[in-house]
Amino acid sequence: MPKVDGSYLIARTLKEEGADCLFYLMGGPNYEIVNNSEDFGIRTVDFRHEQAAAMAAHAYARIKRTPGVTTSASGPGTLNLLTGIYNAFIDAAPMVTLGGAGPLRDVYRDGFQEVDLPNIFGPVSKSVIRPTYPARMPEHISTAFRTAMSDRPGPVYVECNEDVLYGEVDESEAESPTRASAVSPPSADPDKIAEAVKILSEAERPILLAGSGPWWSGAWDELQEFVDRTGIPFYTTPIARGLIPEDHPVSFPAARSTAFRETDAVLVVGTRFNWIMTFGRRISPQAKIIQVDVHAGEIGHNRSVDIGIVADARAAMQQINSEVSRSGMKSKSTSGWVEYLRDIENNRRERSEQLENSEQVPIHPLRLCKELREVMDRDAILTVDGNEILHYGRQSIPTYVPGHRLNSGATGCMGVGLPFAIGAKLAKPDKQVVSLHGDGSLGMNIQDFDTAVRYNLPILVVVSNNEG
Repeated sequence: MPKVDGSYLIARTLKEEGADCLFYLMGGPNYEIVNNSEDFGIRTVDFRHEQAAAMAAHAYARIKRTPGVTTSASGPGTLNLLTGIYNAFIDAAPMVTLGGAGPLRDVYRDGFQEVDLPNIFGPVSKSVIRPTYPARMPEHISTAFRTAMSDRPGPVYVECNEDVLYGEVDESEAESPTRASAVSPPSADPDKIAEAVKILSEAERPILLAGSGPWWSGAWDELQEFVDRTGIPFYTTPIARGLIPEDHPVSFPAARSTAFRETDAVLVVGTRFNWIMTFGRRISPQAKIIQVDVHAGEIGHNRSVDIGIVADARAAMQQINSEVSRSGMKSKSTSGWVEYLRDIENNRRERSEQLENSEQVPIHPLRLCKELREVMDRDAILTVDGNEILHYGRQSIPTYVPGHRLNSGATGCMGVGLPFAIGAKLAKPDKQVVSLHGDGSLGMNIQDFDTAVRYNLPILVVVSNNEG
């Protein structure tokens, strides 16, 4: 059998796992990971800064619903990935990070670019893997992919030491691991489903609140079926916009605060009560909470719940829809609740439209957003990055397609917009991709505008020059 090295085995396993794009900035000792990946037909995209590479891989992962793969040089090169990996970790986006490192034999000897990367990446990774023998690379890479996508998704860090990358073994020693052909997502307790539907049927002011869980499980059709069947108004977290088209008859984003404050029952699907949700405090203290999450540790975290359902979002919504149909659920939520929220929505929209049509100079940000909105395709992918413009964009630019809205998420990390747009265009080259930036946030990764040019990626970048 021919001799192969660890780099070859990494690339081979990436291909076997379905990876079709590698995001990187070239440097040692990871040269041959890139070269071998190209030989296996994996597209490789070379960035000007590792942070941008990680952020682009994050966007690619989010849109494709498969792990984004990054690699980088040892020491400072891999450390430069850290902000992007942290952002993906908090956003629960699957990533596989192949971090370059010096030879194992030089650990604790002050070797070239030596730094304890596993302990640095550990707090922002679901798992850290440190291979020590080239023949086991297929096993480790396969484990990384499986871990990244299981339960709540997230990044996995794989240390790539120089002597493991270049150590040679007989290819027969490094067989591809046996993979499960299908994994059944966890479903919910039927009794809990029945209790949840009963609460919703008896509520007078119910709402649905959905986060990224339904996106990762592919539950957008089930969410819309639920809303269509029940007429219950829906809301999403900022990063999950588009799960249901925002021009749906029971979409009232401008009435969000009122709906949260006055609701008496909330079906929460696949989102956390983190700071974005003010730890659940914005929702009426008297409201009954039904929380569905694949991660048991999220149930009741920061906000007490009446019913906790540990299940995959899609599986749970299928069960809920079946129970709605079986029970003949007739919500007590009268048209009065919907009309009340619609009136608030319309009144606030009227006030916004005055600023959207303002002739003031310099241009008002809402006028900028309106002009951009009018040239965007309905299925355009929008990335928004900054501070002031981020809030105006949320207020005035809707999203109609699942997965087509990207922003910094719960970290508030700036600099993501342009790299996200690059990753989005690589993931869906046939879609219009627009990046709305503040001038400050654009400057954080503007060097990778060159990357978009080199790879002929036609993205539209709009800058709000607000002296950020």
